[in-house]
Amino acid sequence: MRGQNVFVAGGGNSAGQAAMDLARWADQVTVLVRGESLAGTMSDYLIREINAAPNVAVTCRVEVAGGTGTDHLESLALQDRQSGTRRNVPADALFVLIGSQPRAEWLGDSVARDQWGFILTGPDLLGDGDGPWRPGRPPLPLETSLPGVFAAGDVRQGSIKRVASAVGDGAAVIPLVHRCLQAMAEPV
Repeated sequence: MRGQNVFVAGGGNSAGQAAMDLARWADQVTVLVRGESLAGTMSDYLIREINAAPNVAVTCRVEVAGGTGTDHLESLALQDRQSGTRRNVPADALFVLIGSQPRAEWLGDSVARDQWGFILTGPDLLGDGDGPWRPGRPPLPLETSLPGVFAAGDVRQGSIKRVASAVGDGAAVIPLVHRCLQAMAEPV
């Protein structure tokens, strides 16, 4: 990021720490915050560091609405959350650190989830013997409490919350689905 114009989307400590690390190399780092300020979501010491850094700026009440570029990111479309107005800004990189929220409430009670809403899969379904898994076989890795239904990526409890891991889950689930379908087709 040396000499680049870098944006960090997020208002929590991870975003603040990333901004400060990037500021060592980038010409300009802009922290994009959806909320009114950093005060309610970031540690005071980190806010002070960000405010003291000459090449770090904070823009509040804004969200990333788009981006453009040919072979790499060239600009971002930023939308003001109050007025709805958009503006395009030159950008060389965007780092997204907006926390994790599984957004799996649409599943209702059809699959087991933890207290934060992340889907339980594989061995996590067994618990201490009183888990939600009931079929006469152990759950396959990435299989949910609904036999034959699998979950991949950040929506799973205990996932690593990285794109590469989510993609790996997606690739790993394909042979598991085939294995499950094959077992379902075999006579009991």
